[in-house]
Amino acid sequence: MSTSRPGGSDPVVELRDGAVAIAGRPVLRHLDLTVHAGEFVTLLGPNGSGKSTLVRALVGLRPLTQGSLRLFGTSFESFRDWHRLGFVPQRSSAASGVPASVTEVVASGRLTRRRILRPAGRADRAAVASALELVGLADRAGDSVATLSGGQQQRVLIARALAGEPDLFFLDEPTAGVDLPNQQALAEALGALSRAGSTVVLVTHELGPLEPLVDRTIVLRDGRVVYDGAPLHLDDAHGHHHPSPRRADHHPGVVAPLDRPGEEVAW
Repeated sequence: MSTSRPGGSDPVVELRDGAVAIAGRPVLRHLDLTVHAGEFVTLLGPNGSGKSTLVRALVGLRPLTQGSLRLFGTSFESFRDWHRLGFVPQRSSAASGVPASVTEVVASGRLTRRRILRPAGRADRAAVASALELVGLADRAGDSVATLSGGQQQRVLIARALAGEPDLFFLDEPTAGVDLPNQQALAEALGALSRAGSTVVLVTHELGPLEPLVDRTIVLRDGRVVYDGAPLHLDDAHGHHHPSPRRADHHPGVVAPLDRPGEEVAW
């Protein structure tokens, strides 16, 4: 993993004039976004502002209808280093209906680093063990994921992504519906990941224990960036300032008021 930190470091995400339309309806419009190696970035915004759609576009799950995307300096069309990306989607479950242990689910995160049909090696087993230790579930390694709480299952999914040893880690609402002890465990895991030099992009409606980790806040409204700068407290983001339609780098006075927390429109 990279050891570079924010401030003059190389960009790992470069989106220029990005747009996404779904069923002909514009969801993201003329987005410019750069994320540098080692940053911990939060994406905030009201329901339906496009946060989840943006993350899915950045990991290739939603095609751009306009603009260009580069990952680690490589155009998206030429990018092949998928093991460098980790993604935990919104409100997913580790219990998929197929009986599996915690270790088996986490081990599936190593598939992007192994050749087809190649058995797991020592490095794979070490990465799985390390990921489970990081999220505080080493003692549940042999348990069925179906026996875990929702918050513990979320930690399993994060461990699965961590097992791939990503340099760039996307999480979509990882603390939604998760109790405080599990939020604290998530914060400890992501803090360790950030200290190791990985880049974290986090979609959230609530920061809680994650707040001290944040380097930068980006606020979306109506598919556009209306704030990009220093970390915001959620109280500030819920203020009554009128958002500027232009990007406002490092000017905390330009704040998009957020709606009450709730589920974002699912695409």
